[in-house]
Amino acid sequence: MKRMSKVLVGVLTAAAVVTLASCAPPGAARSANGNAIGKTFKIGYDIEMTGALAAYGKGSERGADMAVAELNASGGINGKKIEVSKKDNKSDNAESATVAANLMSNDKVNAVIGTNASSQTKAMIPNATKFAVPIVAPTSTNDELTHKGNQVEKYVFRAIFPDSFQGKVISDFVSNNLKDEAVAVYYDNSSDYAKGLFQNFKDKYKGKIVEVATYQAGEKDFQAQLSKLANEKFGTLIVLGYYQEAGILVKQARDLGMSMPIVGGDVLADPTFAALAGEKAASNVYFVSGFSSLKPANNKTEAFIKKYKAKYGTVPSTYEACAYDAVMMVKEAATAEHAKTSVDVAKGLAKLHDFKGVTGTITINKFHDPVKSAYLVKLENGKEVSAEVVNPQ
Repeated sequence: MKRMSKVLVGVLTAAAVVTLASCAPPGAARSANGNAIGKTFKIGYDIEMTGALAAYGKGSERGADMAVAELNASGGINGKKIEVSKKDNKSDNAESATVAANLMSNDKVNAVIGTNASSQTKAMIPNATKFAVPIVAPTSTNDELTHKGNQVEKYVFRAIFPDSFQGKVISDFVSNNLKDEAVAVYYDNSSDYAKGLFQNFKDKYKGKIVEVATYQAGEKDFQAQLSKLANEKFGTLIVLGYYQEAGILVKQARDLGMSMPIVGGDVLADPTFAALAGEKAASNVYFVSGFSSLKPANNKTEAFIKKYKAKYGTVPSTYEACAYDAVMMVKEAATAEHAKTSVDVAKGLAKLHDFKGVTGTITINKFHDPVKSAYLVKLENGKEVSAEVVNPQ
């Protein structure tokens, strides 16, 4: 009876393997070769058109569209017109994964621009690997997106610095510029971005963290925790989280009389943060950014700012600038490799060196992270009033 069971199990196992193989998606068989570049060069957008992070997606769409329009006007990529497929990930992790699969398998894109949130970019990675299509995230900063230890994600790149650098920038600024030896931290512990940035700041800050408070995405009432923090003795409040909560949090902090400097990460660069906080509250606020119109990195930056302002009536933020650079990075990579497939594009991205973007000079290191400068921006009355360049060491 045992022997019969083993035989039966063997037959069923073999049948299951055949069944699973027959149900495998078409892309699985061609993943090693990626998507071929045909009559057009296809770029997909996996961005936040709706949902909680729509402001980031809107900025990235504008920046990427500007880059595509400029490239198409000058002959495209390797003489081929760029064809764009845009899809809304609804600011949702699962939807971001679905969008990536559709872009890579159905639309057969040669590269994907997206996303702006680390958690959503993380959700894209299995499909990028499966279909051998590179993704260039404009502003996703979590370190583990591109690599875990020495294990590098072959098809994942970004146009902005990782949190390990950003955390150091915040730590150094608080210690050396604000001269604060004690801080309090309030961060979004439902976000891969905020959790990663907090850990990097914590690892690098030599002063005392007197209190750590956390919140979840979607919260709107922070007064209980802020009231507790107000009774502690510290010089700077570190706020790590996306604009929709951070703006409200900062407003409530100021309403409680907390007048100390507030320092945050790159996600506060979107003007929606200051709009939610209000002009008065968005003062004595500092944030790290991948770009600032107050400190043009080069002549390309100046031209980009001028064109953007003429088209939209305002200056671009880091979201427009990094998405613009993300598209240009794809173009540079594909041109250098004389790319025939998406795999070639990935190879070219991994070799980018001294690429001159509108956010500054970019070199991709062995971990697929860009070695580039950051900007420490100050807000007064909701407006950027100063920006200091922080170079990588």
